[in-house]
Amino acid sequence: MTGCHVMAKPASSRCNLRCRYCFYLEKNQQPVMSDTTLEAFIRQHIDAQPGGDVQFAWQGGEPTLCGLDFFRRVVVLQQRYAGEKRIYNAFQTNGVLLNDEWCQFFKDHNWLVGISLDGPAALHDAFRVSRSGNPTHHKVLRAIECLKTHGVEFNLLVVVNSLNSAQPQRLYRYLRELGTPFLQFIPLLEMNDRHQPDEYSVSAKAWGEFLCGVFDVWVREDIGRVFVQLFDSTLGVWNGFSSQMCSLSKTCGHAFALESNGDVYQCDHYVYPSYRLGNIHHTTLEDINSSAEAAAFGHYKLASLPQECHSCAVLRLCNGDCPKHRDASGKSAICEGYRAFFEYTAPHMKVMRDLINQRRSPLELMAMLRQQVS
Repeated sequence: MTGCHVMAKPASSRCNLRCRYCFYLEKNQQPVMSDTTLEAFIRQHIDAQPGGDVQFAWQGGEPTLCGLDFFRRVVVLQQRYAGEKRIYNAFQTNGVLLNDEWCQFFKDHNWLVGISLDGPAALHDAFRVSRSGNPTHHKVLRAIECLKTHGVEFNLLVVVNSLNSAQPQRLYRYLRELGTPFLQFIPLLEMNDRHQPDEYSVSAKAWGEFLCGVFDVWVREDIGRVFVQLFDSTLGVWNGFSSQMCSLSKTCGHAFALESNGDVYQCDHYVYPSYRLGNIHHTTLEDINSSAEAAAFGHYKLASLPQECHSCAVLRLCNGDCPKHRDASGKSAICEGYRAFFEYTAPHMKVMRDLINQRRSPLELMAMLRQQVS
């Protein structure tokens, strides 16, 4: 049996911010997840995993709007149904409502917290504002300090958009000083009615320049100290492993989105009626995961690649990107940015791969680069 990942949205699209680029703004809001739906989800998600580890991912909207007591019930239910399996929880939040009580809960139960932060105040507050239009950057920093005080493991998730993409090294240096070595960069790429990126989206050129700009600092200063998801995943592919990122994997699928009413969709990027797979009150997650519809969706990414992609030298590294990012040509709208990044970093990736194969540390690359400068 193949396991599945489920991004649970217990507050549906409800949020206490009004980010200018949010793709959820126009969606109808469901009520907060009921106790009946919550219990059904936890039991079914544990049952659907063939291995000993079960990963729960809580996202939104904004999951803190469910209240802390909701997640206390989560822990009780997970313990009730876990059996011999080990339970892990990841919680993605804008951080605005985090306080000592929330952070102590995360610490007590060993939850990993993802904080959404788009850079220094000027870059973050340009897009991430409260419902009343007020800036939120200072509240995110307060949340980060609270997490650090309580010893909670956290990472930073950055949405790279048309504004912050222009300042890669300033942004990166700012983030790495905030108390976590774990960083994720995801491109903002929303398509308009003409199937072209909208005004807030990062362009292909800017995406490539952003990634290369960050990599220039990381490869000289931070190998083994800061862990950038895309860089680590790319090095893994150079070493013969599959991508850690669904957007760059050969196929997709088995990574569902669960709305608060129990509806299950193929993916968080495809929460549309035509991609609804069922409801957990009528069909179990295990049955949904093994359905022909789920398998066909996962294979579509590979089957629908244009011929140009099949002959591309970096296909094994990007696999055509997320199907949601494809433009009218069938290619990813940020294809050239990824290609620029993979080609630019290839010499360094080869060196790190060879060092690993020789049972040496990739950190040695930093010393090599310093010697070249001197």
